Amino acid sequence: MDYRKFLGKVESRVLPYFGGGTVDSASRRLRVTPPVKPGWWRFDVKGRDATPREPSEPEGLEALPRVRGHVWGRRLVREGAVAEPLELMPEEEPPRLAPVSARRWVDGALLFECVDFESEAEGAARLALEEDQPLSGIRGVSASLRAAFGYALLAQVSRDVGIRFVPAEVRGRILAVAEGGRVPAEACLRRLSLEREAQTSRLRQAQAHAERRALSARLVAEAQRRTGPLGASEDGMQRAQQALLNAGARPLGLRRLADQRLEVTYAFMGERFVSIVAADSLQVLDAGICLAGADGEVTLESLPSVIREAIETEVLVVTRYA
Repeated sequence: MDYRKFLGKVESRVLPYFGGGTVDSASRRLRVTPPVKPGWWRFDVKGRDATPREPSEPEGLEALPRVRGHVWGRRLVREGAVAEPLELMPEEEPPRLAPVSARRWVDGALLFECVDFESEAEGAARLALEEDQPLSGIRGVSASLRAAFGYALLAQVSRDVGIRFVPAEVRGRILAVAEGGRVPAEACLRRLSLEREAQTSRLRQAQAHAERRALSARLVAEAQRRTGPLGASEDGMQRAQQALLNAGARPLGLRRLADQRLEVTYAFMGERFVSIVAADSLQVLDAGICLAGADGEVTLESLPSVIREAIETEVLVVTRYA
């Protein structure tokens, strides 16, 4: 049998593309050349390379698991007050707090499918949000609508007081925010701000120690650049990407910093995180979340599991934003 004809075989596949250098099919991750605008595309697939040919309508959505909830911005709020990013949203945004159906893609991403039929509860929730009122007293409000309302109200208060948040930080208090209104919303944000200030103080103390090691690290790094087949920072970037993939996170961006450090941006459990790591060892220097000064005790590959535990135990506090 001549296997060369299989090696050169070109297949046509319609896949959702989210940007960057790769796209996921049902069986493997493919390299995209050249990158194009995110959306549904028909690709020519040869080996592990996917060449975009033309935009396409979605195919095969009905075979994917359906996820229902309520929309908040560009997120779907589902059971458990989980607010996940919605990929490939339509040009015409759904109404605020609209019920929405999505489909779960093979890599875990949620793909927008359609806006579902509304009940009276959605309209009443929108009116309460516009009038800056809590949801208490409104009947027929589902759990996902209640949580979406809480996030929307918290976002309004966040703009007023100038304190940012990500959904995973406030998930455990979001229903209390929806029922109580602005007072518990502001209290929630003030608590986050205090915890971030405490973490900043701990990081400054750790920085003093790091500066004492900086000169030695630069000399070692210079020696590695001169003798190694790959620059230390380039090799570190490749290992950082693989470490994140091994841990179930999706790399979004890598940036070289001074003193042989890397700034790593990645997606995990529906959130975006930014961490600073050592390029040679991938030891965490600044996790981007509050670890009570224990950042140096974890590596980039183990950090996502720490983040998962923080989210599941409702103690996540983000100190760096993507």
